[in-house]
Amino acid sequence: MSTLFINACIRPQSRTLKLAKELLVKLEKETGAPAEVLNLEKENITPLTVEQLHKRDNALENGDFSDPYFRYAKQFAEADIIVMAVPYWDLSFPALVKLYFEATSVCGITFRYTPEGYPQGLCKAKKFYYVTTSGGFIGDLDFGFQYAKALTTKLYGIPETECIRKEGLDIVAAK
Repeated sequence: MSTLFINACIRPQSRTLKLAKELLVKLEKETGAPAEVLNLEKENITPLTVEQLHKRDNALENGDFSDPYFRYAKQFAEADIIVMAVPYWDLSFPALVKLYFEATSVCGITFRYTPEGYPQGLCKAKKFYYVTTSGGFIGDLDFGFQYAKALTTKLYGIPETECIRKEGLDIVAAK
């Protein structure tokens, strides 16, 4: 059973990263295998361009996803468990996470459309964990998790999504 760990934490001392590593230790004991790590800060993920969209369209038309551009979508689609460590920024997540989701959203790899026009997920994962922390209280304003959950369940077909978060970490009275 494979676990993909997507690290979107920029700070080395990130509390989100620390929380995610605790989950990864637990999952490694359960699965017997360490996670494959993808550190988004070290990747060169760029916004979609007209050229990239053309490349995606041609690949879909020809059924040829051999270009290295598709490595993120393939990696995501093949994982059995996915853990994403995402700091809570501006009611959502860092822009790099959106770029990553754009790179993984490839028709023919992570999803396809039925003849009736409905998306059908192609990802193997049975569970997606979204791990986050915040200095204040998030409450129902976690638009990052809401986006990730909609994408992973409705488009990618991952049946279970869980948000693990710690809130209020910078509030003096909460310490």
